[in-house]
Amino acid sequence: MSPHLPVISGARLITVLGKFGWEPVRQRGSHVRLKHPERPIALVIPLHKELKRGTLAAILRDAGLSADDLDQAR
Repeated sequence: MSPHLPVISGARLITVLGKFGWEPVRQRGSHVRLKHPERPIALVIPLHKELKRGTLAAILRDAGLSADDLDQAR
């Protein structure tokens, strides 16, 4: 994984993850749950203006993506 993660909003991350097959399943308050048809886990994305780097890194790790994948999809 690249050492530099971009500053990105939760809404933008949901859009980018959609390009990799993740689909919103439900929303409760300021959090959206995403599912992938081929993966058994769900991702929970907070709808914040800026995601903290640790939160973004954990979401990417759970999704099986790298920071480079994120940059290419943006």
